[in-house]
Amino acid sequence: MRIIAKVAAFALIAAMAACASKPAVVETPAPTPAVQAPVAPVAPRPTGPAPGSLDDFRVTVGERVFFGYDRFDLSPEARATLEKQAAWLRRYGTVRVLIAGSADERGTREYNLALGARRAASAKEYLVGLGVPANRVETVSYGKERPLDPRSSDEAHALNRNAHTQLVSGAVS
Repeated sequence: MRIIAKVAAFALIAAMAACASKPAVVETPAPTPAVQAPVAPVAPRPTGPAPGSLDDFRVTVGERVFFGYDRFDLSPEARATLEKQAAWLRRYGTVRVLIAGSADERGTREYNLALGARRAASAKEYLVGLGVPANRVETVSYGKERPLDPRSSDEAHALNRNAHTQLVSGAVS
């Protein structure tokens, strides 16, 4: 019985000691801020076409103006596009262009070549009037020989009646 009494006494002492003591609190030190090396600012990557490039001309300016049936006079929309072209060409003074006049499939080959020439000349005259040197602008007529849309429909005819400004030299690659 003595062993049981000793064990009971020991258990009682251990229980009292457990109740009387504070729980052990493990304090973790506050994290120290990590020292980071200064980061050099990264220049934003350019988006879109390179300034002065063919893609820049196509995207920001537009390379084609359209005409009505059997017409070579410039619509307000055509003038707006040519005004953007003139501003772009004045900005990039080494660029030379070729304006190609085209017609739809109706009419004779000879008539459409003459009409395409008048369309190209009309676009050139407008650009020159806006300050683009005439020696930087050449013209050609393709008549109905190089259609954008080979179909025989009103929609195709409207697309094929145009003057296309092509960059010949001086553009950024």
